[in-house]
Amino acid sequence: MQPAAMHGLGAPSAWVRRFTPLLPAGATVLDVACGGGRHLQWLASQGHRVMGVDRDPTALALVAQALPAAELLQADLEGAPWPLPGRRFDAIVVTNYLWRPLFPALLAALAPGGIYLHETFADGHQHIGRPSRPDFLLQRGELLRVCAGLRVVAFEDGFEAPADPAGSGRCVQRIVAVNETAAGGIEARWPLG
Repeated sequence: MQPAAMHGLGAPSAWVRRFTPLLPAGATVLDVACGGGRHLQWLASQGHRVMGVDRDPTALALVAQALPAAELLQADLEGAPWPLPGRRFDAIVVTNYLWRPLFPALLAALAPGGIYLHETFADGHQHIGRPSRPDFLLQRGELLRVCAGLRVVAFEDGFEAPADPAGSGRCVQRIVAVNETAAGGIEARWPLG
């Protein structure tokens, strides 16, 4: 893969790795704005069926080479209607991406018992680096409000120190929530990792 052509390269998010065990065996997982496919590769390696959506055809072509079993869809998630009407997924993963008008479609695409994992930049990050526009930064507790109809298993909202001492860190918000209500109130225990 060529790093200049894609976003999202590198190891999968520690948040996604931590909560992958919540997914049922062989889950169908949607990665929204999948970029270089780091989460698609991780989830496929864990035995899940994966679908990635991104607007960048170059990134998707490289993902297809690395992960031929993945279902991939090129779509403009911000300037066109939701490209997957009626499709349901056992899990939906969103990292380093925020387009608020998608929230209703994403939650509607979550199957009964489905897991929603979202991790992206939060307010405060504008003082550190990019993104810095409010359109691309979650407000305090925003993911909690978005997931109000789901069972929240884990939530964090704060500053994450850089892994590299030369880095600047980031302000981040992340959530893991389960669609229990659509499944008739699944009474399950959700391990915290």
